This record gives sequence, C-alpha cells and structure tokens, in this order.
Amino acid sequence: MIDQKKHFSEERGPEGKLEEKVLLIKRVSKKTPGGNYVTFSALVVVGDRKSKVGIGVGRGLEVPPAIHKAINYAKKHLLTVPVFNNTLPHEIRLKYKAAFILLKPAPEGTGLKVGSVARVVLDLAGIQNASGKIIGSRNQTVNTYAVMKALGLLKTKRR
Repeated sequence: MIDQKKHFSEERGPEGKLEEKVLLIKRVSKKTPGGNYVTFSALVVVGDRKSKVGIGVGRGLEVPPAIHKAINYAKKHLLTVPVFNNTLPHEIRLKYKAAFILLKPAPEGTGLKVGSVARVVLDLAGIQNASGKIIGSRNQTVNTYAVMKALGLLKTKRR
C-alpha cells in the first residue's frame, strides 16, 4: 500500500517541477463607511522550462494567500508552447486591449531580447532565444495576458 502512494506522488511529479515567479503585487485600498478595506492582488507566472507555462491572478486579505491562489490558478491553466530549436517557431504580431505585441525568433546565442514581463514568461516557457517589443501599454497585467495570448497562437514548425 505504501508503494502505491509513493507511485501516485511520482505520477504527479510534473507539478513539483514547476517554477513560480511573482511578477506583481498590488495593494488595493477601498474606502468604506467603517474605514479602509485593504486587499492584495498578486500576478504569478508558473512554468517548467519545457514548453509549459501558465499565469494566474490571486486576491486575498494578505500577500501569501493571494500568491497561493494565483499559483493554484496558474497550475490549473497551463498552456503548451511550441518551441523550435530553443526559440519561437515563427514571428507573431498581436493586438490585445491596449498592448501591441511583436515576438520574433532569434538565432542561437542571442538570448531573450524582450522587456518587462515577456522575458519572465518566455524564460519559464523554455524559450531561450527571442526578440520582441510591447507597444502601447505599461500595464504589467495586460502585457502578461497579451504575451500568453500570443504564445497560444503559435503553430508548430515542421522540420
């Protein structure tokens, strides 16, 4: 019986290999008749560096519960990203809300030449070489969702 439980925990092993990075923690204050109502919001990226990545936003009365909720949401909504020779399979342009995203493949050894939250998302997705630009929005939450939507539109490249 013990061997079965151990086997079951090894079965769920990929969850243990996921890395988490907190991108943003916001303190949100709301005025009420009794005073201020303070909550926290956390934006987290989760990935295994092998083509799986997810993002989550969690809210709570304290920072640790907000981060925990965001991590749980991100683990449940993982996206598989096609990776071709450690880079993107093709160029992609996307307009999402106020953000305009341009992501391009790059040759080996270039590194990630993208700014803001895109670098963290691509790094945790397992993409080592890419260049890109985010125009029109400085909102990290919107930019993160825009990058994820762009990664979701990528198609696999045949060799």
